[in-house]
Amino acid sequence: MWDFSVGKALALMMRTLPFIVLRMAVYFGIAVGYVLVTGTGASIGYGVGMFGDSDFQASTAFWGGAAGFGLFGAIMYWAREYILYIVKAGHIAVLVELLDGKPMPEGKSQITYATSVVQKRFAQASVLFAIDQLIKGVVGAITGLVRGVLSILPLPGIQQLSGILNAFLKIAVGFIDEVILAHAIRTGATNPWASAQEALVLYGQNYKVMLKNAAWLAVIVYLLSFVVFLVMLAPAALVVYLMPGAWAAGGVVFALLFAWSVKAALLEPFAITCLMEVYFKTIEGQQPNAEWEARLEQLSGKFRKLKARAMGAPGGTASENSDWRPA
Repeated sequence: MWDFSVGKALALMMRTLPFIVLRMAVYFGIAVGYVLVTGTGASIGYGVGMFGDSDFQASTAFWGGAAGFGLFGAIMYWAREYILYIVKAGHIAVLVELLDGKPMPEGKSQITYATSVVQKRFAQASVLFAIDQLIKGVVGAITGLVRGVLSILPLPGIQQLSGILNAFLKIAVGFIDEVILAHAIRTGATNPWASAQEALVLYGQNYKVMLKNAAWLAVIVYLLSFVVFLVMLAPAALVVYLMPGAWAAGGVVFALLFAWSVKAALLEPFAITCLMEVYFKTIEGQQPNAEWEARLEQLSGKFRKLKARAMGAPGGTASENSDWRPA
């Protein structure tokens, strides 16, 4: 059915409890931030609306809340690369060590140790973020290849099936970019661009195994997220009730936010741990396939860009950083 161990993933997550707590603080903090800033905007709008009739007051409260929601969303958009750098990549660094059976260094907290590992591999947050964006583009191209093959099959209803599969694959591959980043940390590569290039080729030549397991994890994670969403509807509705003005739809929005925070803090690291286990086990002993590298180069402009960066980055060419074994 799938190639990962749920029990092993949960055990590893428990051993990275400091990062789980950090993730919960960050993502629940973001959800609460949205609620507070939206509520503040709605209150300001409600106050301004006192100069008009009740319809005008309801309208200004709504638009004040919408403005607050949008403002906080813009702040989080600019903060996303630092969250990736400090929270996600740091957690991956610790999980990589534990998956390989290495003990954590004594006298150092997990978060301090992980931060030093990430800084060693990726000198700046912007570098890691740029690599992550290129990886997402290449992974998207690989899944596009799968969709393209399906679309030409002479089967009834294939177009409708292709549309559903397209939406599902977008969800499934959302976990894979961080597994590719884990390869750079695991190999101890001095050239993270080259390591990402190599990891993508290895992913491409094993895409059937990776997509199968990513699909199972997408089902598990989003079913659990839906359950969390239903549970969160009641407290979210209470928050909206306490807000001034017409924010009836806010209950659904806030429930989605709280469900997202649980998904990002708890469910995503579980999925990534499972996929890391599958990926490391699958590529064991393999070398990047030249045919797949050529295929990706032809298929994806972002892969070509990644390869160019790898050739020009400090640390040498991609071939000089092609040792897949852990450092």
